[in-house]
Amino acid sequence: MDTRATTSSRSVAAAIAALSLAPLAAPAANACPLALVLAIDVSSSVDDSEYELQRRGLAEAFRDPQVAAAIRATGGLLASAFEWSGREQQVVQADWTWLETPEEITRFADRLEGTPRSHHRYPTALGYALGYAAIHHGRAPRDCARRVVDMAGDGINNEGFPPESAYRAFDYSAITVNGLAIAGDDPDPVRYYGDRVIRGPGAFVEVARGFGDYARAMKRKLLREIDGPPLAFAPGEGPAPEFQRQSRLDEAP
Repeated sequence: MDTRATTSSRSVAAAIAALSLAPLAAPAANACPLALVLAIDVSSSVDDSEYELQRRGLAEAFRDPQVAAAIRATGGLLASAFEWSGREQQVVQADWTWLETPEEITRFADRLEGTPRSHHRYPTALGYALGYAAIHHGRAPRDCARRVVDMAGDGINNEGFPPESAYRAFDYSAITVNGLAIAGDDPDPVRYYGDRVIRGPGAFVEVARGFGDYARAMKRKLLREIDGPPLAFAPGEGPAPEFQRQSRLDEAP
């Protein structure tokens, strides 16, 4: 018997039980175009100066007039953000918030920029973050037409179960996962996000060329997510660089 496989299976089962302890709120009947969960990497590979660039870049992207106009044009959206790092280090920075008016969007951006960092010293548990994101979507207060996880990070999974185990264990049947990969590390997070993290029809990876490029990349990513699948190129449609292709998980028969 492969004891490593048995131990891994038990670890995944224990993690699912731990993540599922909190009761889930039933979604309300009012529909909305999009429920968006922003998952922000605060693992030990992100130093304090990089974190500041990331935090300000995320707020700057929401304050951008094009992003605000896109949100208003769709009739509004639900958004929430949490920071993640190790197996048990997932902390909500901004709970589910309806964004439609300029004032609502600005308040959300201010909250993202003004909340202190939750963790500093933990590794990169991507599978656990994805499990948490799926459960958090279940707590959304409205039933939205589209559900998206915006997974951002600068490295590959190095603790706990991997993304593919999360996709087997949690209900991602109606959730698209897009990635914002911050290039520069080795192994390459851009390839890893393209191969193993993104999931769902039209899923894509946006690339930040370092933390100084975070605001630009996040703005572009938000615009594509708000506008929906037509701007998130499906396989064979439009200019599709390697890192913007469909996840291999979704290509499998």
